[in-house]
Amino acid sequence: MIKPFDFALPTNIKYGVGIVKTLGEELRLLAAQKVMIITDKGLVNAGLVKKITEEIERAGISYIVYDEIEANPKDYNVEACAEKAKEELIDTIVAFGGGSPIDAAKAVAVLSRQGGKVKDYQGKGKIKDNCLPMITIPTTAGTGSEVTFSSVITDTNEKFKFTIKSTAIAAKTAIIDPELTLTVPPGITAATGIDALTHAIEGYTANCTEPIAEAVGLYAVEYIAQNIVVAVKNGENIVARDKMMMGSLLAGLSFSHADVASVHCMAEALGSIYDAPHGICNAILLPYVMEYNLPSAEYKYARIARAMGIEEENDFKAAVKGIEHIKKLSKEIGLPGIKSLNVNPDDFELLAGMSVKNGSNESNPRKITKDGYVELFNAAYNNPY
Repeated sequence: MIKPFDFALPTNIKYGVGIVKTLGEELRLLAAQKVMIITDKGLVNAGLVKKITEEIERAGISYIVYDEIEANPKDYNVEACAEKAKEELIDTIVAFGGGSPIDAAKAVAVLSRQGGKVKDYQGKGKIKDNCLPMITIPTTAGTGSEVTFSSVITDTNEKFKFTIKSTAIAAKTAIIDPELTLTVPPGITAATGIDALTHAIEGYTANCTEPIAEAVGLYAVEYIAQNIVVAVKNGENIVARDKMMMGSLLAGLSFSHADVASVHCMAEALGSIYDAPHGICNAILLPYVMEYNLPSAEYKYARIARAMGIEEENDFKAAVKGIEHIKKLSKEIGLPGIKSLNVNPDDFELLAGMSVKNGSNESNPRKITKDGYVELFNAAYNNPY
């Protein structure tokens, strides 16, 4: 029998090419008086933030832009941003960008109303309902953060990524416009695309998953795997961008209602110590973790392979071919190996210890210990695909 589960979806999703033009209307529905756009300098310099400010100006709403968010958002990023929000009497947030600005904005939504340090909200049941209302607008097909209700922040003292989670920090509305991804460079398209594929695979296979998360996760695999090469090599192809954006959205819904697993445990450890791009870390590690999990996830990995277009009736053979296909995909779209991050093998014990302490470790379909993580880091380092 199917185990009991909850499936909360507190965010209204608005999807489609050109739909960013509805931002002003959505802000009026929230009775916004003064908006803070939380983003990063790269998007400001690329001129993309102007697409947002034009819509807010057209709606006659006051706003400020906060662009000090770094990759792998830091505790001091969100705490400084929250102070600015309080000083400026901000009543609504627009989070614009990839996973870093959106995750940071979720934490700001809490701190600007409830005070304290972001680390105070780690764990369950610590976030009250009175958060700043937020609209999320993703600019990459990768994290799915626009529809999740968790936020991953780097503790800069302990060099450790931690998560705050509550439906209270979910966006009121996610405005998802594939057109915003047309100018994303090939390298970022590749890394964020495999990040989304990792979300889909882990959401589908996590041992705490449920049927809805499984369904959207498997469908996300199909969208992403069959369109990522075109999106990387021909970024102006709006059809491929559209399918990648939908794949990312579905993958976000999958893992947020199930969990991620050991790929993310390892990737977050790498990101904490080396400040490495999260998508790159996931892409590097995904096939090695899948090879480890194969004895416990053969049937699901076979279904994943078939969703990617592999025709093979035998489940074990299909699963193996699927893992090899992911390696080929990553190579074809130009993703680097773990050595590109200048990782020191002497750190593998430390990284493995961090991985096993990650809250998602128990969700991996096959039980894994610290020694198992050390072996996987060594496999990625010594046997690049």
